Amino acid sequence: MDKLMEIVQYILGIGPTAILPLAILIIGLIFGTGFKKAFNSGIIIGIGFVGISLVANLLTSTLGPVAQQMVERFGLNLTVIDAGWPAAAAAAWASPVAAIMIPICLAVNLIMIFTKTTKTLDIDIWNYWHFIAAGATGYIVTGSWWFAILCAVLYEIVVLIVADKTAPMVSEFYELDGISLPTGSTAAFAPLGYLIGKVVDKIPGINSIKADAETIQKKFGIFGQPMMMGLILGCILGILAGLDVGAIFKTGISMGGVMLLMPRMVKILMEGLIPISEAVKTMLQKKYAGRELYIGIDAAVSVGHPSVMATALILVPITIFLAVILPGNKVLPFGDLATIPFYMAFIVGFRKGNIVHSVITGTILIAISLFMATNFAEVHTAMMANADFNMPNGMTQISSLDMGGNLFNWLILKFAELCKAFF
Repeated sequence: MDKLMEIVQYILGIGPTAILPLAILIIGLIFGTGFKKAFNSGIIIGIGFVGISLVANLLTSTLGPVAQQMVERFGLNLTVIDAGWPAAAAAAWASPVAAIMIPICLAVNLIMIFTKTTKTLDIDIWNYWHFIAAGATGYIVTGSWWFAILCAVLYEIVVLIVADKTAPMVSEFYELDGISLPTGSTAAFAPLGYLIGKVVDKIPGINSIKADAETIQKKFGIFGQPMMMGLILGCILGILAGLDVGAIFKTGISMGGVMLLMPRMVKILMEGLIPISEAVKTMLQKKYAGRELYIGIDAAVSVGHPSVMATALILVPITIFLAVILPGNKVLPFGDLATIPFYMAFIVGFRKGNIVHSVITGTILIAISLFMATNFAEVHTAMMANADFNMPNGMTQISSLDMGGNLFNWLILKFAELCKAFF
């Protein structure tokens, strides 16, 4: 088992920028593109993902310190630290069930494709950590390996179903044809986000507001452009954090850069994906009339949309404000504030880019997420024991919005607690 874990960790250590091209090469060869075309697509996709990763790191490295300044400035006194998705992922990979779950999750995905219970071929192996985290949750609560595997498989099945159901929207709104987004945290915010968004759309007055990125640009001209929206929202965040003038402007420029560069990086990635997607469709139409297959990749390809980024940046101070006023919340938002775009990707798509509707929906969702993360803190803290996480001063427990505040994983927690008596 230790040897298997070493192999898994080595493969994951290569990173998605190397794993994705290899996966695309294999898929291309299977579906008859020929080596040259498949290899070329794989390299372009890898380069596109390098660009996406660089822009995402810019977002995280800029927004993280600003968020910390805001937390310190407003003197939040909460005892559960939001350690963020990197810590949650580390805890998942460090869990005893991690090594065995990779081949099991791959097998489950292939079985579901062959039995036509999913259309998504999930090549985003790195994000399998969400499935493994569900398994680790079940293991910590019950101590049973078999139950842990069941929890991980249940989580994976639900995520793949959500990916299938949202793929038409991803194609229409994000213009990612033949693509689905089986990222665990993104999918987990979809069911409630869809329902709450529908309710918001029925509210008199609010339902008539047109506030998508294109409408805003038409109304405000140059100040409605995505990069200008990023500049303005970034400067507002800097002001709320109490930064000096230079740091405020630097934050604004960085956020403007994210808004401008991310869509361009996604276009590069899609340049490589389109030939593979077309090859998959062509073969399936020839051999299996009416059969459809989606290529499942990281939701990072959606977060560069102007409406997603605008919604997420507005929700950063709202999340901190909610943490202060919500009775019963103990979570100090921090590590996952920069990950909010991932949570909002499907919500913004459901609302067709309407930023006002998305912010209202997102506010309600984040409030629910904080309560779930608070409830999840004990198990989350136990999971982090294997990941060598250093507890910050004044904190007594660890949680995260990505894992602890994730509806699917929280439901796995409740399921495990109900089944605990049987193990």
